[in-house]
Amino acid sequence: MCGIAGIVGAGWERAQLDAMVVAQTHRGPDAHGVYLSPSARAGLGHTRLSIIDLSPAGAQPMSSRDGTLQVVFNGEIYNYLELRAELSDYPYSSHSDTEVLLAAYERWGPACLDRLIGMFAFLIWDERRARLFAARDRFGVKPLYYHVSPDGYLALASEIQALHAAGVPREPDPIAWATYLAHGLYDHTPRTFWQGIAALPAGCRLEWDGGAPVVTRWYDLADRVPAVEDPRSEDAVADEYLALLRESVALRFRADVPVGINLSGGLDSSTLLGLVQAIQGEESDVTAFTFITGDPAYDELPWVRHALARTHHPLAVCRLESRDVPRLAAAIHAAQGEPFGGLPTIAYATVFERAREEGTLVLLDGQGLDEQWAGYGYYARAVRGEQVGIVQGTRNPVARPDCLVPEFRRLAEPLEERQPFSDALRNLQYRDAVQTKMPRALRFNDRISMHSSVELREPFLDHRLFELALAQPAERKIRGDTGKWLLRRIAGRLMGPETVEAPKRALQTPQREWLRGPLREWADAMICTALESTMGEWLDAAAVSAAWRHFLAGETDNSFFVWQWISMALLHGEQSCSTPVQEVRCT
Repeated sequence: MCGIAGIVGAGWERAQLDAMVVAQTHRGPDAHGVYLSPSARAGLGHTRLSIIDLSPAGAQPMSSRDGTLQVVFNGEIYNYLELRAELSDYPYSSHSDTEVLLAAYERWGPACLDRLIGMFAFLIWDERRARLFAARDRFGVKPLYYHVSPDGYLALASEIQALHAAGVPREPDPIAWATYLAHGLYDHTPRTFWQGIAALPAGCRLEWDGGAPVVTRWYDLADRVPAVEDPRSEDAVADEYLALLRESVALRFRADVPVGINLSGGLDSSTLLGLVQAIQGEESDVTAFTFITGDPAYDELPWVRHALARTHHPLAVCRLESRDVPRLAAAIHAAQGEPFGGLPTIAYATVFERAREEGTLVLLDGQGLDEQWAGYGYYARAVRGEQVGIVQGTRNPVARPDCLVPEFRRLAEPLEERQPFSDALRNLQYRDAVQTKMPRALRFNDRISMHSSVELREPFLDHRLFELALAQPAERKIRGDTGKWLLRRIAGRLMGPETVEAPKRALQTPQREWLRGPLREWADAMICTALESTMGEWLDAAAVSAAWRHFLAGETDNSFFVWQWISMALLHGEQSCSTPVQEVRCT
């Protein structure tokens, strides 16, 4: 797990590449490396978090055997041992998955992507052809951003902040902000919150040979799911899916450093725990981590403890206090570079801080099963023909476009929903997995884990699991109002019929209670900072003031829009505010 950077073309300087490497030190504190091509047309940079092959032989940038190819790679190729055996004639000098990636690219070229099981973003420079090849994994677990400079070069990096460090202007993109503030949308297109910086979409590759970069899609979930629903019996499907689950989790335990697991009180965590027990045996003692806020209405600690009661797994409980939020919000925003998901993201960040302190450098979590097996309540509503909102599936909008000035509001771009399937359920699952929920969650999770120099692995985001689950008919996912129907049967095989599950809740933290209570003054100052900032001209001050008063009075439980305004203030850093929001007058 690392940070990568690259510049190709003309008109760039070594100092820019060095600045990008330094800006991503948190992604890889163990080593730094730089490659400069003899032709001076390309430079690659790397910061290393040593996970597999901790020796210097695994350092990057890494060269091919003949020196014509150079790679910088962020992520893990989980099936690297199987690929290494298939490519056994390659003269390996390390035991790293990075070198296996080089061997695979040398043998198969871009077609190697289909053979990789993992999470990855990488850059390969071909000195002989003066060509750059870049790619991102199927679901976009690992990030990659790029900037085409008017000076004639192309810069790429794992994080937006690295591109800013290289000199890309810090100019907010008003269209991205309008779309976010009006519709609650983010991470759904290549557009970022910064002008001139684009995200390489998940499942895409980028090629450059001197002209404009060419982006093409190499993986689309919809293309890999059969048009006809799986006709096999439930038992046959359950057997195959469980075998894939076991393999997926086993592959993600491949590491030369300690591995832990993240747990909540949900079915997904119980499934993950059951798989760990099945793979490692009942004596498994990898550390489990969970976060709490001290509010029993949200904390799932009782369910976590119940799940661990008959195991040998030590539990690390990571508590978020309201007084920690201002500090952590600023730090996490700096790491994200873009708006993030409020208190749930902050609370989750405490897990990675604790893991790093205890020397656990890899964590597994349970992201992805809700999207595969229709676990959210709004999936059942969609099956009944009800309209489902684009943010968290809510019936009512969570953003407040009425608080935007009309000229700015008109810049917002609505979501262009792709509907590749013939049924509403699978189209909604596809939307969540590819366009909305997962893209933003994966961005949040990558930044908070790497901010603490900890690798997060997502075993349930194995593409084979998704492809199999989406091929199943709706009745195997939802029975009545109960989602994940077949998954519950599979989990029962792992954990037994006594498996318990915390009630499904839309919120994981007391965000609305804290914003009305112990964080009220901080939130008030932050909203006022947003109004007084350069982006404050986008907001209708009187409407914002009224909406904030209504929220404080308990007239709405929606706190999403409040956090949006706090995000605007975080962009500029915390400042003192001269006037309480309730008294701000429209000028």
